[in-house]
Amino acid sequence: MSTRYEFKVLGPLEVLRDGRPVRIDAAKVRLLLAALLARANHVVTVETLVNRLWGEHPPGRARNTLQNYVLRLRRALDCPPGGAPVLTRPHGYLIEAAPDDLDLHRFTALVRQGRTALEEGAAVRAAPLLREALGLWRGDPLSDLPAHLLQGVVPALSEQRLDALELRIDADLALGRAADVLPELRGLVEEYPLRERFWAQRMLALFRCGRQGEALESYRTVTALLADELGVAPGAGLRQVHRWLLAAAPNLDGVRAEKAAPPSRDGGLPVEMTTFVGRETQVAEVRRLLGAARIVTLTGAGGVGKTRLALRVAAEVAPSFADGVRLADLAPLSDAGLLDRAVSEALGLRDQSARPAADAVVGHLRDRCLLLVLDNCEHLVEHVAALVLRLARAAPGLRVLATSRQRLGVPGEHVLTVPSLTLPGADGQGDGTVRPEDTAGADDPLLRSEAVRLLVDRAAGSAPAFRLTARNREAVAQLCRRLDGMPLAIELAAVRLSAMTAEEVLERLDDRFRLLSVPRSRTSARYGHTLRGVVDWSYDLCTEGERRLWNRLSVFSGGFDLEAAETVCEGEGVAREDVLDLLAGLVDKSIVVVNSSGDRARYTLLETIRQYGRQRLREEGRTARLRDRHSDFYRMTAVRAGREWCGPREVDWLIRLRTELPNLRTALDYCATRRDRVGAGVEIAVNLARTRCWFFSSTLGEGRHWLERLPAPGPDGARAPVVPDASGTATAVTPELVVGALVMKAWIALCQGDNPAAGTFLAECRAAARELPDGPSAAPVTYIEGAHAMLVRGDPAGIALLAEARDGFRAVGQKGDAHMATMLWAMAEAFFGDRPSACAARDVYVAEAEASAAEWARTWARWCTGLVELRHGEAADALAPLREALVRQRAIGDSWGPVWGLETLAWAVAATGDCTRAAWLLGAAHRLRRDTGVALIGLRPFHEAHVTAEGRVRASLDADAYRTAWSRGASAEDGLRLALDEGAFGG
Repeated sequence: MSTRYEFKVLGPLEVLRDGRPVRIDAAKVRLLLAALLARANHVVTVETLVNRLWGEHPPGRARNTLQNYVLRLRRALDCPPGGAPVLTRPHGYLIEAAPDDLDLHRFTALVRQGRTALEEGAAVRAAPLLREALGLWRGDPLSDLPAHLLQGVVPALSEQRLDALELRIDADLALGRAADVLPELRGLVEEYPLRERFWAQRMLALFRCGRQGEALESYRTVTALLADELGVAPGAGLRQVHRWLLAAAPNLDGVRAEKAAPPSRDGGLPVEMTTFVGRETQVAEVRRLLGAARIVTLTGAGGVGKTRLALRVAAEVAPSFADGVRLADLAPLSDAGLLDRAVSEALGLRDQSARPAADAVVGHLRDRCLLLVLDNCEHLVEHVAALVLRLARAAPGLRVLATSRQRLGVPGEHVLTVPSLTLPGADGQGDGTVRPEDTAGADDPLLRSEAVRLLVDRAAGSAPAFRLTARNREAVAQLCRRLDGMPLAIELAAVRLSAMTAEEVLERLDDRFRLLSVPRSRTSARYGHTLRGVVDWSYDLCTEGERRLWNRLSVFSGGFDLEAAETVCEGEGVAREDVLDLLAGLVDKSIVVVNSSGDRARYTLLETIRQYGRQRLREEGRTARLRDRHSDFYRMTAVRAGREWCGPREVDWLIRLRTELPNLRTALDYCATRRDRVGAGVEIAVNLARTRCWFFSSTLGEGRHWLERLPAPGPDGARAPVVPDASGTATAVTPELVVGALVMKAWIALCQGDNPAAGTFLAECRAAARELPDGPSAAPVTYIEGAHAMLVRGDPAGIALLAEARDGFRAVGQKGDAHMATMLWAMAEAFFGDRPSACAARDVYVAEAEASAAEWARTWARWCTGLVELRHGEAADALAPLREALVRQRAIGDSWGPVWGLETLAWAVAATGDCTRAAWLLGAAHRLRRDTGVALIGLRPFHEAHVTAEGRVRASLDADAYRTAWSRGASAEDGLRLALDEGAFGG
């Protein structure tokens, strides 16, 4: 019978072992336990634990002392062999606690259930759940431990308790128990005088007990208190309750809505950086549609807020989907052929096979309950419609929420046209068609308008001095109407309020967009403004240099950095040294968005702004020139990466190229459509393959897509196109470049296990090599011949070919290509050579990898070391280098290396006789290969080694034991992490 531990932190720290109290006297050990329980089931790093135990002044050997305290904690808990529930992890420690074994977990679950019930209007169900949750508290959290060493922990726990208390009072009020909670609320406002929520609840309870005067007096009291203590006015929630009281509103249940929990995040949904204003009706309607329909499309004009509405709804409904929410932004996608792969990436798939990406997406979604948000579909609407229809038919648990300026037109689609924000009436006193939720108005009727509220809210951030006054309220109302209630237009207008009055902004708008030569009548129909007009107006507010830069920045996709902007956009009225200042001006005007969280600032244009700039660029007749410069910049970026890879900056380059994939795709797409740019496109694609960017980023299939799409000249002697570079000089597409493209195409097909295609590409490569000075003996051709011999035929002749290719690359200074040849040569020696030759090749490869200071290369050197030990030494000696390779590959975000590393580790473990664990690893490796689409059977030495290991394991285990262990590995969500965690594998 297993031991059960129970932990209690909602009061003094308590531990029970099989129902009996566990005594832990040492203060530091108790503090260690509390720190682990605060993050139960998550690794707490050594650094965090040291800080918890000693604060800012730890002892000299703090790590060793911490280990001692962990041992003492395990002894105190009388942990079984293996240390559970206190486990050691690579970077710290973890304590395991089942949902019912930690009072904090039970409390959190009950509160979550109560909150959900309350939001669904089921107060009768919510109240007992919340009472039960609060009943778990035995006093102040961890009150027997020094609070200054638990900064952030104790306050957070206390805040959760108060939040639950507020919810429980909400439930009581909804059940008509206002009189019952009044005494409690009196004590709470005395204990927490600055917590506005308790004051709001007390005001509501007094009102419902017929004591309206006392309710209003409470508001005056808290207003004075906040002013005296903090110098601030009451918050929006408290002011809303006050307004309702003054209006004697019959429905005051809405007071709870002001305290609604913020929407949860899932699937990489971006965090809301600004207040979400209005849209209550649309949010509710979209949620209703998602409950009734499987495909919902939000349509409307650009800038109306389709994306913001979709993301808000997605965040709110995320808990309703067992597999969460995933977002695919299609705006940067210009090649419809990559739509399936874009969705695959959004789902987190790493399929690098030759099969269509849509098949992998279908297989992934078939049994999942998930919401897929497809944003900005209008430029790919037919292709998106076909994909959505296929996914909907294959995956019954899938819901799709799309945004598009055009409906998808698929069966079962429900369309919601997103309207502009509600507008004030013509007299500035509110909209003439008031919606039901607006009946309980604010103090100023103008604020019933969502458009006005948005303007005021955004102005509070960009123009703190701005106030809605009796003087400017008509101008504000007029401005919102003339901007058609479009959120983007209003936000741009709010920025200008930092330097202009509302009346001056309105004058500029009037001068620019007056459709008739006579003033507009106050009784005429609403001004037919467009988003084009809004962005035109913002454009006019920019300087001439800013406008030029705006237009030129539109050629970028998915973002850009300063170097890219300076190189692509300089010239013809924009000096390179001025780009930074002009860019800063566009950031200030909210035209460009900057993200400074990384080591290089990253800039982006909103999609509507980018499309506007593109149109202006076309009007200037400079689109082709800028597209040429854009593709040349990213050609040179790829070339630089190709020259510098297998060096100290290797990982930096791989990360940078992964970040720049949207721009690289745009450049490749442009080059593929222009005969005079084909060579530039081929050079980009070849260098991305050379740097292993496609491998590192799990986009191997896309690399092959571009190499196949770009029509490199064949071996028939046809004249190669000329490619002008950024300086205006012309360079021909050389036979070397043609052969390089064919070599990389064959190499990718080899790695995918697509042997028929690899054979076809190799034949093309041999034919094209006749145009080279060295003919078929050129290093690239020899390299791919050797790789094909080793991986497809399993032929030891590949050893000599790869060694020859290595020497050839080194002779011409192609360091990175020489490194790849060295790696494959060492690999071939490991598979086909004897011990002396395999060890010698390994030593050469390891020395070169270490000398290069290239981390990706070093990880493969460790893998090769393990492979040689496995095949020519002791299997047990292979385990450490193979695990080290996996750890380092995981650390740099490599998606390709672990596919092979985990498989090889399974061979080694099988050879040591640990066959249950080997079966588990074989299952986990199978899942990685399935996720990336690698066909192991097409890679002969790997397939043969796999068959040998599998046979050894099956011979050792009975069928049920093998199947059980293999299935556990294949079903593990993060098999790589578990494979590296000895303690996580239970045999």
